[in-house]
Amino acid sequence: MTPGSSSPGAPLAITLGDPAGIGPEVILGAWARLRAERRAPPAFVAGGPELLRNAAERLGIDCPIVPIAEPADAQFASAAGLPVMAGLDGMSSPGHPTVVGARLALGSLQWGAKLVLSGEAAGLVTAPISKAALAAVGWDYPGQTEFLAEACGRPWRDAVMMLAGPSLRTVPLTVHVALAEVPGLISEGLILHKARIVVEGLRRNFGVLQPRLAIAALNPHAGEGGQFGDEEARIIAPAIAALRAEGIDAFGPVPGDALFTPRARAGYDAALCMYHDQALIPLKALEFDEGVNVTLGLPIIRTSPDHGTAFDIAGKGLADPGAMAAAISMASGMAEARASADA
Repeated sequence: MTPGSSSPGAPLAITLGDPAGIGPEVILGAWARLRAERRAPPAFVAGGPELLRNAAERLGIDCPIVPIAEPADAQFASAAGLPVMAGLDGMSSPGHPTVVGARLALGSLQWGAKLVLSGEAAGLVTAPISKAALAAVGWDYPGQTEFLAEACGRPWRDAVMMLAGPSLRTVPLTVHVALAEVPGLISEGLILHKARIVVEGLRRNFGVLQPRLAIAALNPHAGEGGQFGDEEARIIAPAIAALRAEGIDAFGPVPGDALFTPRARAGYDAALCMYHDQALIPLKALEFDEGVNVTLGLPIIRTSPDHGTAFDIAGKGLADPGAMAAAISMASGMAEARASADA
């Protein structure tokens, strides 16, 4: 079985994230919401049955925990509650990250990735981790995306982050770098590489057969004819022309202040942005509680809620599970789209 292909009806794997953060409670809340709305897909959590049971009791979340021995058990166990793989467990310490908790988070992530790569799970939904906490147990990755790329045998540059909500999808061309470094990192080759991955991802994972890409400008007013910078004319416009020559429906450069109006959003399927905040601010402003972080360019399906560990509110019952519910639903829809495309 090739990586990324799964058995028919295979469930999704959900990872715990840092147990000191809001991961456990948003998993519980999301599952309870999806079950109540009869939208819960076949899924299981990679470890933590007692941890999740204790969290549900402490927070008053109506989400029975059903320990299972293997992913195939999830289909039947989900009728009684949230299926959770037994064999990996621990205690939570809301708001207080520990080395023990970091090991549990890493173990859950490794287990979930292994099950997806083996085809026993149809996709991976990852709860938030703390990179600082994981560094204490030998973690040496910028994030979960890069870890998963390496697990899939792909270079990090092939793992493209897309932020997706009901009315907007954005892709940052550069991610966790200083704003001052962005102009030097942007190149025609980088735009082409990521745009091709986004187009293929939209086709295979979302059923968008003819994707429309809006390419953002870097400078105010798209450079104003060179008065505010020449990256648009020198780099971005030639990249767009090359994409169009390949048959990709790309347009721009579109000034950042005009790219996210309601009328503009109706004209494209994804916006390729030049830097982190240019992509994330509009997504979070419009759809914070439903925003999903989707990884494109890998053989596996991976989604995650578009928020962090939120240690400051962990264990207080304040975390909104909407983004986790959206991440689970989106991963399920992507699995269905892939099955249809590959049929």
